[in-house]
Amino acid sequence: MQRAFETKILRPERDAVAPDGSDVRVLLQVQGAGLAHFELAAGQTSVAVRHRTVEEIWYFLNGTGEMWRERGAAAEVVDVTAGVCITIPLGTAFQFRVTGEEPLAAIGATIPPWPGAGEATIVSGPWAPTVPPGPT
Repeated sequence: MQRAFETKILRPERDAVAPDGSDVRVLLQVQGAGLAHFELAAGQTSVAVRHRTVEEIWYFLNGTGEMWRERGAAAEVVDVTAGVCITIPLGTAFQFRVTGEEPLAAIGATIPPWPGAGEATIVSGPWAPTVPPGPT
């Protein structure tokens, strides 16, 4: 069965709160992947999480911040701003924070599509979170 074409405009209000505490605006999905818009307000730090079955690619649209990622013995903090693209491979713990004056926003592809409740586990990160977690 062929999927119908879909078109969606980014809404101003959030659809959900991500397990990491960021605002989520759900975009579209196909059989193997989903796409969403994530945003964290100025001055905020997310909750550190690890996904159980999905990996992600994020492309930052605006704002400035830092992203921490850790998997096994490998760990790093990278600066993120508009135009930066990062991966969050399966099994990676991650956390991000806003260091600038405006919200930090990114488009994220989730591969496979987000399965729902039970996908994320809260972990210890390098920074104290300033937002409550969404459903894990």
